[in-house]
Amino acid sequence: MDVVLLTTKVTIKDVARRAGVSPSTVSRVIADHPRISLRTKERVRAVMAELGYYPNAIARCLVNQTSSCIGVIRSRLTQGDFANPFFPAVIQGISSVAHKHGLHLVLSTSSTFTQEDEECLNLLRQRRVDGVILLASHRQDKLIPRLIAEGFPFVLIGRHEGPEAINWVNNDNVADAKAAVEYLLAKGHSRIACLDGDPRYVVSADRLRGYEQALAEHSACRDPVLVEHSGFSVDGGYQATRRLLDQGCRFSAIFAVDDLIAIGAMRALEERGIKVGRDVAVVGFNNTILGAYVQPGLTSVHVPIYELGQSAVQMLIAQIYGSGTFPDQKMLQAQLVVRGSA
Repeated sequence: MDVVLLTTKVTIKDVARRAGVSPSTVSRVIADHPRISLRTKERVRAVMAELGYYPNAIARCLVNQTSSCIGVIRSRLTQGDFANPFFPAVIQGISSVAHKHGLHLVLSTSSTFTQEDEECLNLLRQRRVDGVILLASHRQDKLIPRLIAEGFPFVLIGRHEGPEAINWVNNDNVADAKAAVEYLLAKGHSRIACLDGDPRYVVSADRLRGYEQALAEHSACRDPVLVEHSGFSVDGGYQATRRLLDQGCRFSAIFAVDDLIAIGAMRALEERGIKVGRDVAVVGFNNTILGAYVQPGLTSVHVPIYELGQSAVQMLIAQIYGSGTFPDQKMLQAQLVVRGSA
């Protein structure tokens, strides 16, 4: 009987010898080749488990001509961005589907949009990933046209401003923001401040547009001084609200394009002795878990974040393996969740 010592690295030849097949047959079993019988596959896999042999992932990818990996691309991802519940939730949705298909995730983060473009393209050109999911779209985006020109599979979570037909999944940020502001208008608020995000992102522009449409259609005050841009963070919302207060701006409600921004606004208001929900109403966006636990609870637009991730990876898998339709586009429904802040 052959004995393989635990201190010896098990090779494909060891597996072949124990299973009574050739090394090439073991390679085909690893690749799940259709011409290898089920009985042989079961015998070889049993020997692999017995000997503790784990196929080299790189070698397996060379056989299959795929990486079994998909890229998740997010520019300017900092420690503060990781604190935003949106990104863990959407990545959980992506991984829930990817895992079922035996796919691994490669997270690419960059400090600038230009660096993001090059790193994303390098991942695809070097076949380290089979396709990518873009977690945000930029205004005047240069990456998407380059992905199209080189024929790489990708899906965008968000809206693309360019003319190209692409695969995307999104919620209607313009309409959803408009509905949130109309809720505040219906409650009798005429001077509503808007805490917008980074204006370089399409999502920021869309939610600001929804705010402006609601005011215009209801002949409400459209004072430019009531709009402040900030980072998608608690501190961003805190500082933006302090700027409004320091300028002496009058408002009875705040619409924030992200829950973290809204929570920062609530903190700034409370510091000035302004009671949230009584003196000033606050509405956020995304309905992340944090909003339900602040006091008072945050009224927020619920976006099905987990489902955005699931839909995106389903589209990407269909694109990679040549099934489904192209372009595939899906708009998910959002709804306002009312709590004590407004």
